[in-house]
Amino acid sequence: MKKLVLVLMTLSLVACGSSKTASPVKPKKEIKGDWTLSAISYSEEGEFNVTLLNEDNKACFEGSTWNFIPNNNTGSYSIDGADCNSGLRHFIFTIQKIDEQSGLYDFLLKPTDAKGKSMTNQGYRFNLTSISESTMTWEQALTVDNEPFVITWHFSKY
Repeated sequence: MKKLVLVLMTLSLVACGSSKTASPVKPKKEIKGDWTLSAISYSEEGEFNVTLLNEDNKACFEGSTWNFIPNNNTGSYSIDGADCNSGLRHFIFTIQKIDEQSGLYDFLLKPTDAKGKSMTNQGYRFNLTSISESTMTWEQALTVDNEPFVITWHFSKY
């Protein structure tokens, strides 16, 4: 009788547990560290005058260095270049899962001052489309002239 009660209690505990599918990546673990924004591409062919993150153009961002600290969701990036608004910028970020099957994550980056205080309380939303120990890709979906336009950010870890 005791064995039957023990088996029933075990089954009831297992039945009450939530079922979770394992995630294909652990973005907070993978994102930690130093990255280079190696390239930025557009979904359409042609030359575009795009100001990224309300800061600067594509040429200034390519080659920029980024640092992510996931235990407090902070980071920084540095832009250098003769015709660029050079310097170190700080941000906070959040990563939220969108779709368990595809592994896509919603990534929000909010510029801050050095102490982590947002000046405008505005942020930029990206899809974290892939991440590994050495590469990361973001996509930023926009609408230009009522047509979809995607900016893809390609990072490599150094």
